Amino acid sequence: MNSWALRGTVQQSATFWRATEDSFDMVVIGSGPAGEKAAAQAAYFGRRVAVVEQSRVPGGAAVSNASIPSKTLRETAMYITGFRRRDVYGLSLTLDPEATLAQLRTRTAQVIETMTDAVRVNLERHAIEFVHGRATLGSDRTVHVAVDAGHERVLHGDVVLIATGSRPFRPPDIPFDGRDVHDSTTVLEIDRPFSSIAVIGGGAVACEYASVFTALGMEVTLVAADGRLLSFLDGEISELLAQTFSDMGMRVALGAGKAAVTRDGEVVRITLASGEHITPDKVLFAAGRAGNTEGLSLEEVGVQVDERNRIVVDETFRTSAEWVYAAGDVIGPPALASVSMEQGRVAACYAFGIPFKETVDPIPPFGVYSVPETAMVGLTEEGAAAKGIDYEVGRGWFADNARATIAGATDGLVKVVFRRKDRKLLGVHVLGDLAPELIHQGQAVLNYGGTIDYFIHSTFNVPTESEAYKYAAYDGLQRLQAR
Repeated sequence: MNSWALRGTVQQSATFWRATEDSFDMVVIGSGPAGEKAAAQAAYFGRRVAVVEQSRVPGGAAVSNASIPSKTLRETAMYITGFRRRDVYGLSLTLDPEATLAQLRTRTAQVIETMTDAVRVNLERHAIEFVHGRATLGSDRTVHVAVDAGHERVLHGDVVLIATGSRPFRPPDIPFDGRDVHDSTTVLEIDRPFSSIAVIGGGAVACEYASVFTALGMEVTLVAADGRLLSFLDGEISELLAQTFSDMGMRVALGAGKAAVTRDGEVVRITLASGEHITPDKVLFAAGRAGNTEGLSLEEVGVQVDERNRIVVDETFRTSAEWVYAAGDVIGPPALASVSMEQGRVAACYAFGIPFKETVDPIPPFGVYSVPETAMVGLTEEGAAAKGIDYEVGRGWFADNARATIAGATDGLVKVVFRRKDRKLLGVHVLGDLAPELIHQGQAVLNYGGTIDYFIHSTFNVPTESEAYKYAAYDGLQRLQAR
């Protein structure tokens, strides 16, 4: 064989090898909670999977600049300031602002690195190929990945799953500049101490950051357009949270309407609907998130989006293109990392006909990692009333709880909502330390159709905050008898 013939054979072999190497059963775009778990689920059942991520490290926003960093910031702030324990033990700490900020940033970076490594190890454990680059959908079930300047890698996937997540919503009339007006991503980049901040928004992210900054001793104004915080919460819990924030020293401006943010030289001014002006050192705009769908060429392959640019899926998480699935924040509410993980797993099972996970929990818990924390699962009082259910409630206050008293964390309660005729549990709401952990006990009873009698007949360790469930149930029974 002459050299030209040999060269042709080598080239053909290389082309064949590359085509085989770049063919996958599933290509996942995005390595956040939904993407990682979808990929791992498919790979666990023997599918060949690639994950495309535009960041050089896996994990998505949940690990790099959203839920994990903000929760780490909270725990670090609570620890180094001794917040909630200062009054109990009569201690007053004077912290150097520079050192405090440095510790916050250092600890957050450590946790981000640890959790990023955990995602990387999980991908490697399942032999999932990680491809760094920006993805665009192509014809014939392909994903074109811009791996670096001028170079592209084409991946073929029998199934493509989009899990590109979301980012902070940035209205065009807010002067974001990275110096003193921030969103929930850039606020983590602040490297100089400041004394005051205004947080615009009444959702989970706004409440979390506003309360953490308050715990750090800053002057905080929380500006909520609506008349209540966290509109999805039970009304009573929402009111108690706002009152607790005020008791901590935060100014809570409810029903403030749309706030205008303007700049006058080096001064940032917030103007409320009432005409009041606020001039804080920093502004955090935390009102909503937007799905990451730009640049994916969804229209070209027939993937439908709604009026908010969220990908439309059916009950199996399949899009209007038969070979494309989507899961996580990119398809809209509830936009919880926990639910996104389950959506990814279920989507992978449907995509390959794997008889393992066929549904996402219809009653997921919600957790808000503010100070204090709050969580809920099931129906609120308002939700039960809207359904025409004859309901009752029971409350177990942490002020009467031995463990909470010992810990100096007596704010809040466990509240149960139940049907009067048979005491069937309808919803659970917790305000207080460890609320996102405590909520799972109520969730288990709710998912199995139990009644509040479970809490009465169960034995709880004493002292524990979980014991508040028992007293909430007894309180509910007393209310039934009173009627």
